[in-house]
Formats: sequence, structure tokens, C-alpha cells
Amino acid sequence: MDEPDEPDAPDAPDEGRYGADLFSPEHTGEGARIDYGALAYDAGSRARLTALGVGPGWRCLDVGAGTGTISRWLLDEAGVDEVVALDRDPRFVDARPGGRLRTTAADITDPTLSPGRFDLVHCRFVLMHLRSHAEVLARLADWVAPGGWLVVGDAVDLTTSGSPQAAYRRTMAAMWQVLRDRIGTDIGWVTRYPQLLRDLGLLEVGAEVLMPPLTVDAPVTAFWKGTWLSMRDTLESGSALEPGELDAALDYLSSPALADLSPGMITAWGRRPGP
Repeated sequence: MDEPDEPDAPDAPDEGRYGADLFSPEHTGEGARIDYGALAYDAGSRARLTALGVGPGWRCLDVGAGTGTISRWLLDEAGVDEVVALDRDPRFVDARPGGRLRTTAADITDPTLSPGRFDLVHCRFVLMHLRSHAEVLARLADWVAPGGWLVVGDAVDLTTSGSPQAAYRRTMAAMWQVLRDRIGTDIGWVTRYPQLLRDLGLLEVGAEVLMPPLTVDAPVTAFWKGTWLSMRDTLESGSALEPGELDAALDYLSSPALADLSPGMITAWGRRPGP
């Protein structure tokens, strides 16, 4: 039986936030870590946006733009008219003054934030890190112009608990627990995206899940290595991992014996009623 939904807790100003308590953009290698995640999941995002018809004439908002890979694809390949790349710290987005790609440094949890209306609002790997995810999701839907699309994506872990590799399984579980304890990350609700979007009044709602395989040379494998190394001190001091267990998990990700499915990405979409 499903547990009743609990109201969102407010997000703290800085402490306990993604980019502040963990994954600071000041951390060496953070841009590369984000890029590995983009290499793992961008193809799925691009395919979905293409299927929705994104193209010339569209104004797009890319929330949590990361290193700007989707923002640049929207301009260079999809041919949209304008992209606003919004991030708390958009330093990794290569935007040029006066161009069709512009950056906005803003906190998505700020209730006064009002960037306008867009034909596409795209938000990936953001809401899962916010205690106020339901409130922010509703705000994102409000920023979609009539007839436009909201596309949201987050991590979903459907496979790790069944891995026969104990060190890998326990390290991934410890990571999710530390993320929840330290910055409020919660992926337990993300499979409800279709119903959440429908409850917000969106039409033509759909969802899909992409789960890339873990191989030694895969970008997603490098992403998890970078994530665990970035969290090493927290994982080793603030979780139930045994001494040496994290290193054993990292060794497994570099081993010819590596054979698992990575945690995946759920993407959901819906169209705002209108022309």
C-alpha cells in the first residue's frame, strides 16, 4: 500500500543543498563529472525532445542546465529561437553575450522567480534534490506557454538492490541514504511523475525510463566513480559502509567483471492546454 504523501519541507537557504553541502562547483572535476552524466543520458533526452517536435520558433527554458549540453543542442541541432539556461551557478554553461543562449543565475525554489512563459520547459536531475519538489514542479508547469511542453527527468534506481556484487550494492545504497540525509535527495516519488503532471492539468502525459549498462569505458560508469570520489569523506564517515568497501566498489567499476545496469533516468512530459 502506498504511503500518504507528506507535504514538502522548505529548502534551507544554503546548508543541506546540492552545490553547497555536496557537489560544489568549486570542487575540482565537478564540471567533468556533470559532463559524464550528460554523455550518459543526453541521447535519451534529445530523442524525447525531438519526438515532441521541438524546433524553429520555440523559446525554451533549460532548468538546472549543468554544463549546457541540452541548451546548446536545442540551439545548434534543434534550431530553436532562444534558450534560457537557468542554474544556481551557471558557470559551466558556455553562453555568449547577445546570443540566443543566455544564462540566468537563480534559485528555482525562490517563490518570486518569474522567468516568463516558454514553449518548452526542460528540467533534469533537479527536483529529486529538492525537499519542495511538488511546489517547484507546479511552478514549472505555470511557466509553460499554452500549447507548450513540460519535460522533467530524474534518477530512478530499479536495479541496484538486485546486484550480486555486495560492495557495489551497498555503496550505491549508502550514497542514496547520505544524499537524502545531507541534502534532501529523494528518488522514491519519481515514478509518480505521470500522475503528478496530470494532476497539474497537463495533457498528453507520458513517461519512459532509460537504464544504461555499466561497462568499464561507459560515461555513466565514470559518472558514478566521480560521484563516489566526490563524496568519499562523507560516505566513509557518515554511512554504514565497512572499511575498504568503497574502494572495492570503485575497483568493481574498473573491472572486466563489471556487469550491472546503472540507475536510470525517468523522463516524463505533458502539454499545457491551449492552441
